Amino acid sequence: MGINTITAFLYDCLSVTLPDVNDQSPAQQTAPYADAVCAYAREDWLRLNVPGHAADAERFGQLARLVGERPLRLDVAPLLDGIDLGDANPMERALELAAQAWGARRTWFLTNGASQGNRIAVLASKALGDTLVVQRSVHSSVVDGLVLSGQRAAFVYPSVDFDLGIAHGVTADDLATAIAEHPDAAAAYLVTPSFFGAVADVAACAEVAHAAGLPLIVDEAWGSHFGFHLSLPGSALAQGADLVISSTHKLAASLTQSAMLHLGEGPFADTLEPLIERAFHLTQSTSASALLLASLDVARQALVNGRARINASLDAADGIRFQIRSAGRFRIVSDGFDRFDDIVGTDPLRISVDTRAGGISGHQTRRRLMREHRIVVEVATDSAIVAVIGAGAAPGTDRFVEALHALPAPLREKPLADRLRLPVPGRVEMTVREAFLAPARTVSAHEAIGQVSADTLAAYPPGIPNVLPGEVITASLVDFFQHTVAAPDGHVRGAADATMRTLRVVDRTAETGRYRIR
Repeated sequence: MGINTITAFLYDCLSVTLPDVNDQSPAQQTAPYADAVCAYAREDWLRLNVPGHAADAERFGQLARLVGERPLRLDVAPLLDGIDLGDANPMERALELAAQAWGARRTWFLTNGASQGNRIAVLASKALGDTLVVQRSVHSSVVDGLVLSGQRAAFVYPSVDFDLGIAHGVTADDLATAIAEHPDAAAAYLVTPSFFGAVADVAACAEVAHAAGLPLIVDEAWGSHFGFHLSLPGSALAQGADLVISSTHKLAASLTQSAMLHLGEGPFADTLEPLIERAFHLTQSTSASALLLASLDVARQALVNGRARINASLDAADGIRFQIRSAGRFRIVSDGFDRFDDIVGTDPLRISVDTRAGGISGHQTRRRLMREHRIVVEVATDSAIVAVIGAGAAPGTDRFVEALHALPAPLREKPLADRLRLPVPGRVEMTVREAFLAPARTVSAHEAIGQVSADTLAAYPPGIPNVLPGEVITASLVDFFQHTVAAPDGHVRGAADATMRTLRVVDRTAETGRYRIR
């Protein structure tokens, strides 16, 4: 029995309520929207509406063989009476239960991922001001939101482990400094946990933002499971965040591309709610997938009632870390988090491994694990890999650990002294929207140095922008991108040229008002 299982068992015996875990009301044991869709799928309907496959597994046999006959029947159209229309319909009840589970005033179900939630949040913040105080290491979808909103970005820079090429979070003091420099700010925008599981002090950042009269928006894409178990960090909403983006499909086990947006019960709720509602309708499909929506309903039900399953997940993650530490070849990245002032906690379901310490790059590790051992990890960088365990999943620990230690060493694509270091962003010369919509031209990578980028460029994953539209391209950034794409699994999101031999820059000699790409 693992330590997490034992701890939870003792709490149960003492009848102590686990902190930051929602009460399990009878309604929370149900999934009203998912149940309604299932009930509809069981009926013998003559479907003369969309989707065009009409749940006909015989005539659309290839599709049925791809996804199965039952998913075809569950793929129902929106705006059906008794499912998402009518008084107190199942969709309304599902949204209310999700809001209760996460401690929100209101929750929206999203079918275009947390990326949609980030765009909604930025668009809503535009009504509050023209400057957004934003963490520089936000996801590229936040930058997409800035293109849409036209706001100026006042960046707060996170702490960075330059040796491993990892960006963490920001401190409350750094956030306060950035806010003080921009008294016209609309809101503060942070991301926590980081891709590597580092948790920022949301409570302190919320206090700073609120003292300045600003709402705190948190991209908690990787923390949708937070607050549902004693051994997990508390949720951002519970610590005072006003608007939280939750990528529920990541570790909370809804289907890929489904997510949630939560509005907190804070001082800005009345102002934000109508703004979010308008931005939601602007960005959400009018044909939202019932499969994705139902999976969100089921994911909420599983989290609220899943303490025992989460125990098993935590025990599996702890077991993997213990075996890696004991073997001595590799290092656990989060063991060094105490060196950074901005990190106040760690997501225990993320296993970040410094592979360079074991004589092999992260990219080679990921590639060999997949090809030789049929093991898929979430992400690789030049120096590390990150494996994740979903809240409720319980994979065997031995297979991953044994495969990891079976990898050859030393196996480096380049000498250890030439480790790829995370570059510092270039200076800002234009707003994101101005540069994105400006006339642009394509130039060689060497010629692009010193010019203003027209694109968002992010080594992917994790998708954190290294260059934003409006920022100057530096020599170190060009070198970083070219090394990235040279790696076996390297990719730069947003690049017009996959090889990164050319880049797109703002054409300041172009005729005003014309958009031109050469």
